[in-house]
Amino acid sequence: MASQAAYAVEKAIGHDEEHIKQDVSNYTGDAGDSSQTMLALVWKGKQKVAVETVPKPKIIEDDDVILKVTGSTVCGSDLHLLHGTVMQMVPGDILGHEFCGVVEQVGPGVKKVKPGKRYVASFQIACGKCFFCSQKLSSQCEMTNSNTQTKAMYGGRTAGIFGYSHLTGGFAGGQAEYVRVPLGDVNLLEIPDDVPDEKALYLSDVLPTAYNAVKDTAVYPGDTVAIFGAGPIGQMAGYYALKEGAKKIIFVDTHPRLGFVEGRWPADQKDKLVLVDFKKLSFGVTNKETVVSKLKELTDGRGPDVAIECAAGEYAKGWMHWLEMLTGAETDTSEILNEMIEGVRNYGRAGITGVYVGYTNHFNIGSLMQRGIRLIGNGQAPVHKYWEELLDLIRKGDLDPGQMVSHRCRMEDLDKVYYKFDAKEDAMQKVFIETKFSFPRAEGTPELTKY
Repeated sequence: MASQAAYAVEKAIGHDEEHIKQDVSNYTGDAGDSSQTMLALVWKGKQKVAVETVPKPKIIEDDDVILKVTGSTVCGSDLHLLHGTVMQMVPGDILGHEFCGVVEQVGPGVKKVKPGKRYVASFQIACGKCFFCSQKLSSQCEMTNSNTQTKAMYGGRTAGIFGYSHLTGGFAGGQAEYVRVPLGDVNLLEIPDDVPDEKALYLSDVLPTAYNAVKDTAVYPGDTVAIFGAGPIGQMAGYYALKEGAKKIIFVDTHPRLGFVEGRWPADQKDKLVLVDFKKLSFGVTNKETVVSKLKELTDGRGPDVAIECAAGEYAKGWMHWLEMLTGAETDTSEILNEMIEGVRNYGRAGITGVYVGYTNHFNIGSLMQRGIRLIGNGQAPVHKYWEELLDLIRKGDLDPGQMVSHRCRMEDLDKVYYKFDAKEDAMQKVFIETKFSFPRAEGTPELTKY
């Protein structure tokens, strides 16, 4: 497989200088204790994941923390791993980049984090000291990902990420009963007693990512905002855009996600919600109604002020992009990007938050230049910049993550959850994954569903 071949090349080339241990993507060998085991969700190959019994992690560096996981979830970007579109995956890698739990053990270098207390982890692994971390731009940490191909392909470093391939450092993830957290003092945020796991968990990724999409792209009072992708990040981006004073939010997706968003939308803001089902529209060069023409129709012929991409680059609509991605001529389709660029008003803004891996073809740079469109790569969201602010909003009752949560499932069923989430079955929007260590279900959150 190309993904595994890319990792073989990386191993042959060798990493750049390592500042923390790389490629601890599971806990076999010296990274774990084979006399103690746990359940974990592991990658087995393209379109194949499984819940397996694996060794429990142990402290291997002084700043490590061993976290007993009490809550995890599945992100839409996890599906890119399932589909094999992210390079440098290896069978046996433990997945999952969103999790919270109780600290069981700390390394001798850990000063702030205390055993027995509850914490949520940042999905990215930051050093806390480098040029970017000193500005709380933690997703661009210069010290935690030594992958040579990442630097060569992107022109600069990005931070290590839990459970998200060796391209991002090869760190075992949190869809497991235990996880090793490198640089624990930096990458764990203490959860107050008045905030249940069912709310705190989502500070790990989805809440800061959606917030960053809105803040970084810039939504101003009176703006009309088109959001491509009505999954959890798109849904929360729409909510945040309302809080920034947007007058209209247009979601571009299809059902069941459009229906889910409509059902959870604030009742007093229904007049600002518009749903566009792309499956009912045409695409490409055509005189039929398209997403672009529909956006113009909804906005006095000009287009929205802002478009935010919360889907991803792997989902081709037309046969040409499908074929080019299949043959390796591109890694990502430009179709949604072109719809955003062509759809927004002149001098409009288009932000990209959905995952794009590498290169794309047939990009409408002419429209971008001629019409003065601001195309903004939002980057992996810098969680450390926002998570304390968002936690404060949760505690005040001004932010309810529960609006996007549709299911509560068991760790034992996590592989089945992946497949159902991928197939958009059971109107699955965002899940809470419980382990044997989870606390009793918080009042008002979904009941347990078993598969």
